[in-house]
Amino acid sequence: MQKPAVTLMVKAARAAGNILLRHMHRLDALNVVEKDRMDYASEVDRLAEAEIIKEFRRATPDYAILGEEHGPLGQSRNTWVIDPLDGTSNYLHGIPHFCVSIALCENGEPTHGVIFDPLRNDLFTASRGSGMQLNEKRVRIADRKDLHGAMLITGFPPRERARASAHLKCLDNLLLDAEDVRRTGSAALDLAYVACGRADAYFEAGLKPWDVAAGVLMVREAGGKVTDFKGRATGPMDNRGLPPRQIVAGNLRVAEALQQRIVNTGYAAAFD
Repeated sequence: MQKPAVTLMVKAARAAGNILLRHMHRLDALNVVEKDRMDYASEVDRLAEAEIIKEFRRATPDYAILGEEHGPLGQSRNTWVIDPLDGTSNYLHGIPHFCVSIALCENGEPTHGVIFDPLRNDLFTASRGSGMQLNEKRVRIADRKDLHGAMLITGFPPRERARASAHLKCLDNLLLDAEDVRRTGSAALDLAYVACGRADAYFEAGLKPWDVAAGVLMVREAGGKVTDFKGRATGPMDNRGLPPRQIVAGNLRVAEALQQRIVNTGYAAAFD
């Protein structure tokens, strides 16, 4: 049975997902702004986030909110962390791979997470200490023993293009062993896919708390490990709201092997 917080989160995520679907057929009419270099947002992002905030303000008026579009709202030890449209670039190009991601964090650590893919009607949920579910069925992380034959996922965020050469050098080395590398365009779904065994590991830099808060919890609850590029434990945000700069996620053996490869190829040192 879902915990009350998760039930509320699912309701909000589905409401936001409906907004995303309703606007998919009028992409050419959307008002799009460039928040940063090659970092876009549309009116749909704001509409979906406003719908989520409305649900949370009604049910938990004393909780703080950290939304990608609206920024921080209020102060509390309990914070809703919201990405109303993770995969905005995909969405704006008509590529059918995006989601709604919501986490409830207590003092910066996620306690509940929901990721909803409205196109596939995939609902990923997790609560601390209670495991992870995909469409109400318990799932676990893949049991791969090392990088040989692994399906990896990464990303090329615009804000980290200065380190692209080091990233590509790392990928060149990883492809000596891995089956393949995917770049899907949605960090939240990347983490959810690793958690449920659709991929073996994920790594990316330049992330924000709303990108990963729910997904980090899911990987952990599915039996996996999440660190930064140097192997240090990482979460969605610290008590100052600062984001994790990098993420490595997978089962214990694959995550450690991937993290070591990131160090050995010099990619981790690019962030010193």
